[in-house]
Amino acid sequence: MTDIDDWELLEEVTEYDTPWYEGGYDRLRQPDGSEKQYYWADLPPAVVVVARVDADVLESDENGQDHLLFVEQYRPTIRETHLELPAGIVEDGESYTTAAARELEEETGFRPSSTALLQEYAVATGVLRHDRAVVYAEGLEPGERELDNNEFLEVTTVPITEAFERAREQPANDSTLTALLLAKEDGLL
Repeated sequence: MTDIDDWELLEEVTEYDTPWYEGGYDRLRQPDGSEKQYYWADLPPAVVVVARVDADVLESDENGQDHLLFVEQYRPTIRETHLELPAGIVEDGESYTTAAARELEEETGFRPSSTALLQEYAVATGVLRHDRAVVYAEGLEPGERELDNNEFLEVTTVPITEAFERAREQPANDSTLTALLLAKEDGLL
């Protein structure tokens, strides 16, 4: 196994600087002495929220099942509509749990009474400089929905017993599947 000391950073170049991300490359001397450019995109940290809605909050569920909050939205980048868990960018100075509570209320109109960080992890490490976290939220109460100017989404609930099946329907996305699996592994679903 090569050690970090076996790699020498020769140059870091930012080719794109947009409001959403920076992109560029690092020119490195590899352990065998050769040089190579490794391209990257640097994105701000993000959070995905697994938000449990108690059955007594939902008047529409006759079976008394707890649900999860989902949002359905069109993703222009890939030209598809996805069923996703609420998610968003962590603002400067925010913890993942604070960002999760804020994003959940902004996107769905529900405010959690408690949140718990399930996992922080690096995303697509071959090309991205991007950290993401999964936060579990419960004890939802009505709040104030405040969508960003690029958010056109519908809020829906899915019974917990159907959440994995629905999330695996195409088109499926990594952040929703990962978050559900982590919450299930932690015994929360």
